[in-house]
Amino acid sequence: MNAQKRYEIFSRLRDNNPTPTTELDWQTPFELLTAVLLSAQATDVGVNKATARLFPIANTPQGILDLGIDGLKDKIKTIGLYNSKADNLMKTCHLLLERHGGEVPDTREALEALPGVGRKTANVILNTAFGQPTMAVDTHIFRVANRTRIAPGKNVLEVEQKLMRHVPKDFLHDAHHWLILHGRYTCVARKPRCGSCVIEDLCEYKEKTEIG
Repeated sequence: MNAQKRYEIFSRLRDNNPTPTTELDWQTPFELLTAVLLSAQATDVGVNKATARLFPIANTPQGILDLGIDGLKDKIKTIGLYNSKADNLMKTCHLLLERHGGEVPDTREALEALPGVGRKTANVILNTAFGQPTMAVDTHIFRVANRTRIAPGKNVLEVEQKLMRHVPKDFLHDAHHWLILHGRYTCVARKPRCGSCVIEDLCEYKEKTEIG
């Protein structure tokens, strides 16, 4: 895929959704970090239901610690893997208070030093909370990048690196949100909805469907 085609793809995605953002509910960087930590193998809808119970009671590191591990688990028990997620969140809150004055750090190294925070989560926080041009490659982005041939790669890191190189700078800040939403609602895993896709004529997927 050439640069001109990539530019047109992201132009159309932007025209279709000028201000994309995460579907997780959050107000502060710590709320976003908490929501992302809870979102592994869970839907955004499910996470939002849990954080709607949690955040009015505890939405700071100290607030989570004051709630206690049992109290935290009770608020998030509707989410899969909630026991391990609660443990990681409690440990993260301790480290945020010990190392960062209770604030979420804005560097990759500091974020990835927190329990449960890997590269993808760090990229989400850096981009969504702090406005940095990063690419958080999840299963949706990995699929869309490979299927469309925008940035084909054998693994998540390769796709991330190619996207960072090939996405035009004008679109880099919002690109990962556009690609996630495109993969979630249009370029879905089993039967992509090519018939209603705004970039169908630019996409290089060879097995297009007529599904709208």
